[in-house]
Amino acid sequence: MFETTRGETTVVEAKEGDNLLSLAQAAGLPLEGTCEGQMACSTCHVIVAKEWFAQLPEASEDEDDMLDLAYGVTATSRLSCQIDLTAEMDGLHVNIPADSHDMRGA
Repeated sequence: MFETTRGETTVVEAKEGDNLLSLAQAAGLPLEGTCEGQMACSTCHVIVAKEWFAQLPEASEDEDDMLDLAYGVTATSRLSCQIDLTAEMDGLHVNIPADSHDMRGA
């Protein structure tokens, strides 16, 4: 489930192996992913709900470096392009930061 800062929620159907950024973009959510998942930007930054954060694989050093460039980073921030879903992630809840904009359609 994705949640915006306005409290709007979007639940998406996913299967094991789906990428979180791709799912968000397919649902029309404002996650740009400028680098197309190459971890060269932070435009797909999301904030993972506390209760889910520890269940995700640990972020790589490269991902942590990219998150240093994102606005509004929290202790549970991740790049959505680096989260490939597993069955154990069923029900994953992430928040889309207020500063997220998708310029692909602009």
